[in-house]
Amino acid sequence: MNSPASPPSAASLPNGVLDVCSIGFTPIKGTRHQSQPEASFDEHGPVGDRRYCLVDTDTRRVLRTVQNPSLVAVVAAFHGAQLETSLPDGRSVCAVPEASGEVLTCDYWGRPVAAELMQSPHDALLSSWLGKPVRLAHVPRGDVVFGEPITIVTTASICDLGERLGHPDLLAEAARFRATLLVETDVPYIEETWNGRKMTFGEIRIRVGGPIPRCAVMDLHPVTGARGSRLLTSLAAYRPRNDAGEPHFGVYGQVIDVPRS
Repeated sequence: MNSPASPPSAASLPNGVLDVCSIGFTPIKGTRHQSQPEASFDEHGPVGDRRYCLVDTDTRRVLRTVQNPSLVAVVAAFHGAQLETSLPDGRSVCAVPEASGEVLTCDYWGRPVAAELMQSPHDALLSSWLGKPVRLAHVPRGDVVFGEPITIVTTASICDLGERLGHPDLLAEAARFRATLLVETDVPYIEETWNGRKMTFGEIRIRVGGPIPRCAVMDLHPVTGARGSRLLTSLAAYRPRNDAGEPHFGVYGQVIDVPRS
């Protein structure tokens, strides 16, 4: 598949219905991005998405994946009110996080976040894995989301990048891009012509936004967190970039309508 470096003409617009292959997120920011076929949505995005984060209480910082790649190897999942965290070595914890009553103002990409520290056995497990003391914290919806609550990546764009990189199986590693919605398309980068459009999947209606600037997180293996791919370098060689030099891949979105029960 040979495609232009820039998005195609806006004349090639879909019918307004997104062909969503999978929905994905994680309950704890930075941990493994997983398919969530039963996900529900509200005006803030997927319910449960990044409900928790991990904080370094000494530095008062929210842990970021790009600086803590071993987070990707941690699997987090909800079982009703219980939160389960599992490590590659077989250790796991499943418990209901309880609020400690302590709120710590932490830094997340230069902005303050009110992190409510939890009391749970997750702290000891994750501190052991990361090699430093961390605390599980509950954060207001969207406060540890870098851009908009929904991100969209398309199959044709991933396949195009994989072909350029000599990585034909890249679509099988779509979790590298940590997208809320993986959408089936035939034309690479067609999603960038949807900016401002109102589109639907199921009963959810969203407004598509601008392009997503990418960082080195996409170079982490989506299961182990190991560094090693050349995705970011490859993207930067042919894709448009923002003022900081970050190449665009995928687009943002916002929920504008959800069904009322």
